Amino acid sequence: MHLAKIPKKTPTALTDEEKRVIKALLAEGMRNQDILTLINYERTASINFGRIAGVKGNADITPASAEEVAFFRRKKRSFDPITGLNLYGDERLIRAREAMALAVTIFNSGLYRFKTEVFAVLANIAWTYLLHERYERSGIPPVNADGTTFALSYMLSRADSPLSKGIKRNLLALKTIRDAVEHKMLGRSDIKWLPLFQACCLNFDKILVDWFGSRLSLHHELSVALQFGKLELEQMAQISAYDLPPNITALDALLKKNASTEDLDDLEYQFRVVYTFDSASKGKAHIQFVSPDSAEGKTIQNVLQKFKIADDLYRYKPGDVVKIVRKATGRLFNMSDHTSAWQSHKVRPPSGSKTPDKTNRDFCIYHTAHNDYTYNDKWIELLVGELGGPVQAKPSGSDVV
Repeated sequence: MHLAKIPKKTPTALTDEEKRVIKALLAEGMRNQDILTLINYERTASINFGRIAGVKGNADITPASAEEVAFFRRKKRSFDPITGLNLYGDERLIRAREAMALAVTIFNSGLYRFKTEVFAVLANIAWTYLLHERYERSGIPPVNADGTTFALSYMLSRADSPLSKGIKRNLLALKTIRDAVEHKMLGRSDIKWLPLFQACCLNFDKILVDWFGSRLSLHHELSVALQFGKLELEQMAQISAYDLPPNITALDALLKKNASTEDLDDLEYQFRVVYTFDSASKGKAHIQFVSPDSAEGKTIQNVLQKFKIADDLYRYKPGDVVKIVRKATGRLFNMSDHTSAWQSHKVRPPSGSKTPDKTNRDFCIYHTAHNDYTYNDKWIELLVGELGGPVQAKPSGSDVV
């Protein structure tokens, strides 16, 4: 089952309202050319003088009242000259665009601190209005039996949802973040989900244009975020290793729990690019975008990874892993469970091994300087993926190293 295409209006058919207004204006003595100019302003398909003559000769058409004519004129003065949207006829689309514009503007501003929370909430509102308008124009009023309107999650789950799998996954991830806002502080999480937020913006603009026309695009107004400080290479390398609190890392692991590699690589789910410095003088230096799937992109990625500080990639001690997995799964996962996990997966050698550095570097590394092991995000994602729902708490005293 698919959502019907947005029906096109009959090109030159007058609406009942237009007919009655024309009749009233003719009775006032307004000239035909002035009536034609008023009716055709921001009309999808213009009409000609023959339509006015047809109304004039039709005795069955009742003239509009003075109040109705005044309201019609007010509506004609309420079109946005850039988008063509009308305050009275396109309220959902206006709200959808404004909600997304607010989400991006606040996120890009250096004046606000609740960026992740605000973006997740406003983006949810923007997509809800956009889909409501889509359903309304397809002949399906987005209203439940109790008078409430369709929730975004419900519209994503419907068999006739008009969105792709990648876009739906992205929006469900945004909903998960939005729901978390209601229950806990998200702290320093803005950088962590930049790829999700960027994909959400690009998806929104694409769908907005595909469904309702290129005039509505936001990319001319919100295409580039300016900044007063330079972004140093070291800063760029540190972004993905930002010191995030455990609950943020746990939520991120939960978002990735059931996602395949193909899902994570989908640009409609999360936006990813590789940054490189092009050869140029200092005054003409700029950033070049390279596809991560190209030969050049893979070479760059290998070089960057080669010189990446180990602590940036493997930044979790065993205790950190235990806390994050607990929060992400709702299960009582302890140090004993973690020991069993690395033994089962042969991630590192046993204590006292003569070759302590023989680890599975997909998940873990050994630090000679302080004789211990640390783990990466991939290890946490593996553990979260293997665990199911909440279980009964284990007896106290079971938290054994």
